Amino acid sequence: MKKKFLSLLAIACCGLLWTAGPGEAKAAPEGPGRGKKIVYIPIDTRPVNDSQTVAVAEKLGYEVLVPPKEMLGGREDYGHPEELLAWLEQNAPGARAAVVSTDAMLYGSLVGSRMHDLTAEKILHRAEQLKSFQEKHPGLPLYAFGTIMRTPRGGAYSSAEPAYYQEYGAGIFRYTALLDKEEMEGLSRKEQKERDKLKQEIPEGYLQDWLQRRAKNYNANTRLMEMAEEGVFNYFLLGCDDSVVPSQTHLESRHLEEQGSVIGKTRSVVTSGADELGMLMMARAINDNLRNVPFIYAEYARGKGRDTIPDYTNEKIGESVDKAIASIGALQVMDPQRADLVLLVSTSPDGKTFEANSPKNTKKPRKGTKAFLAKVKDYTEQGYPVAVADIAYGNGADNALMEGLRKEDLQFRLQGYGGWNTATNSTGFLLGSATLANKMGKADVEDLLLTRYLDDWAYQANVRGEMANLLGTLPGEGDYGKLDGKKKAAQEKTAELLENFLRENLCSPVNGEIKSVKVDFPWNRMFECDGKVILKNKQK
Repeated sequence: MKKKFLSLLAIACCGLLWTAGPGEAKAAPEGPGRGKKIVYIPIDTRPVNDSQTVAVAEKLGYEVLVPPKEMLGGREDYGHPEELLAWLEQNAPGARAAVVSTDAMLYGSLVGSRMHDLTAEKILHRAEQLKSFQEKHPGLPLYAFGTIMRTPRGGAYSSAEPAYYQEYGAGIFRYTALLDKEEMEGLSRKEQKERDKLKQEIPEGYLQDWLQRRAKNYNANTRLMEMAEEGVFNYFLLGCDDSVVPSQTHLESRHLEEQGSVIGKTRSVVTSGADELGMLMMARAINDNLRNVPFIYAEYARGKGRDTIPDYTNEKIGESVDKAIASIGALQVMDPQRADLVLLVSTSPDGKTFEANSPKNTKKPRKGTKAFLAKVKDYTEQGYPVAVADIAYGNGADNALMEGLRKEDLQFRLQGYGGWNTATNSTGFLLGSATLANKMGKADVEDLLLTRYLDDWAYQANVRGEMANLLGTLPGEGDYGKLDGKKKAAQEKTAELLENFLRENLCSPVNGEIKSVKVDFPWNRMFECDGKVILKNKQK
């Protein structure tokens, strides 16, 4: 396969591929990052933000230092910004890069950004401390990522929001959506009346509390983008936590994107998403460290394709992918023969996104499935390094697509796969990890694929729904959102179901035979699962 000379030269400068088996982190790992340290402060303790991002860098030989769990934000402990700054200062010497969540550094965590009672002055002071840190360590590349606060629809979407959002969240969502629409295109008389009525119905104190917290977040993000322009950050990536059009999140993102356009995509970008940002900036840091510029060719499924606007996002998926490619320091090419990675994006032909736990998500091929599978097979058999973004469904994999990959024995012939949460969570994490995978040995690539198949496909799209129905039969007190006394039993049953699912549906052989599955629920709820597959006869 042809490769552009610059791409070949960049890879050659990075060193040879490494084949050390996963799980050997204690024994001086090989790879282009061997002996190099990265300090990393994730947005919170969820696996995709923390351990799964770290695992990608470690497979390249990097030593990734992460603050102790008790410093990081979780579901109830929102994090400790002052301690994180002290930790960063202490561990910066000797590092090749620092990758930090500004949500963690300003508020403690993603949840902390929604729930805090900090003054505007305190938040901006913490932002300036990042500038002071960079001035103390001028030779240390600093990569930062933050979020624009989400605007949940209310009801079931109100977790990790102020208590009043449970009752008034739907009204707040609709009221601020109308404000966004009013700015963009104006409102009809009926919509104007609805806006005024909603403002009267929502208690003023609640609305002001919510809007003032957002204003603090907006002003902080404005300052962070200014700092990117000043050169404080090598790159600043700003995502929109779960968002739609119209919404307050979209309104704020429009204004911040206008500011970002002055800086340019070589320094900063505003995009959809949140939980993929750490992986994207980790990839940027590594690509810069290795002086590597990946060439990426992106192709979409038939139908709406790149013009699809998935659920939980405020822009076309093609725009999000373009921004993610720019953010990791890669170049998009129009010819797959010039590419280091062929990204194939699976969307529904009509552009609609359904939930992965929907009864519609079966192994039966949907419209467009066979054509997309044929595309994957064709590129793979020609020897292209292929990554599949599985985003026809939200919050989990497409069972029909995965069944097709199994039948064609393609699951472990890919360079990357993503189908986890929102569309941009999936495409962003995939782009960050898969562009680095060509510097890994086959065993390590398979290990990363296995993690995604366990989480995105087995758990999110299948076992999670099954477990939700079984929870009531398990001993102890607890429920889906707060497992408590049911946690241990839920872990054991989930591990059993996951192991059975993988044995039945996974291509074999993998990098060793499945021995068992271990499961944890780090946030004491069913939504995210930290699962690990234990292999026997593992190949090195």
